[in-house]
Amino acid sequence: MPSRPERHAPQSPSSHPVPLEIRDDVIRLGQALKLANLVEDGADARVVIEAGLVQVNGDPETRRGRQLHHGDVIEFSGEAVKVVPAGH
Repeated sequence: MPSRPERHAPQSPSSHPVPLEIRDDVIRLGQALKLANLVEDGADARVVIEAGLVQVNGDPETRRGRQLHHGDVIEFSGEAVKVVPAGH
């Protein structure tokens, strides 16, 4: 009898996002991706965001100008970062 292939859970970002410290109360999504070194520049940020490859708090986000607040979690390319106030 042939064995059944093993099922693997889909890969998800780390359950412990890396803190992304910001000085202000808000940061735009494109800026946050650059600050976290998840993309090279603003053009790359625009491409991956518009393609729906970035998630904010578990939901796909296609607006580069989306304002992020402390506690928001960004997921992209197997990485996760959490927006936190600077100094925390």
